Amino acid sequence: MFISKQNNIKWTWLIVACVLVLGLVFAGVYKYDIPVYEFLQKYNCPVWTWFARIFDGKVWVVVFALATVLMYLKKTYELRNDPTTQMHWFNIKFLFKDAYAKLKNSNAFLVLCSLVMSGVIVEILKFVIGRMRPKFFDLLGMDGFYPFTTNYWFNSMPSGHTALSFAGLVMLGMLMPRFKWLTWSLAIVIAVSRVAIGAHWPTDVLLGAFIGMVSADFVLAIIRRIK
Repeated sequence: MFISKQNNIKWTWLIVACVLVLGLVFAGVYKYDIPVYEFLQKYNCPVWTWFARIFDGKVWVVVFALATVLMYLKKTYELRNDPTTQMHWFNIKFLFKDAYAKLKNSNAFLVLCSLVMSGVIVEILKFVIGRMRPKFFDLLGMDGFYPFTTNYWFNSMPSGHTALSFAGLVMLGMLMPRFKWLTWSLAIVIAVSRVAIGAHWPTDVLLGAFIGMVSADFVLAIIRRIK
């Protein structure tokens, strides 16, 4: 979304998008979050619970970490049995250079890096922002911020599920343009589901989606340009 065909970040677009998203987040926090949240609550259904389990952040990371390891082992095996490489199993040069050269164009590795970047950013922001989860509003009519806490109930913003889902699915869409419409649609559905089941406020998923998209763009731009 913010990356050119030459793998350069479109900084002007990114800055404009940052300002727009932050403006929407502030507007949502002070006025629109509650009415949108209450509206989407009407569409809560059991299927959203399955979405939460299937597309949990830990599941994303484990699946693509395993895929990356398998790809690494496959490349290792191929080079080990290639008589022209003279490669040995514990060759340091291979482990830190040749392996990366082989993996950097792997879809699994690119998605994993995108997930890791978005996950780190999300955890830092959750700690700094400290927003109360919607459950407080449902039970006590309360909403607010308690910054610098690791307590789950005060780590609502941004949505980790949404950030990792967008990071992974946007990356897959960029790597497989033919299926971009499907990956983006699924990411949006996952984001909406997080509000529908009462796990997050609308602005939580908005910020999470933006972080996921930007993470995917930066990972692709950085890795594709590293020799």
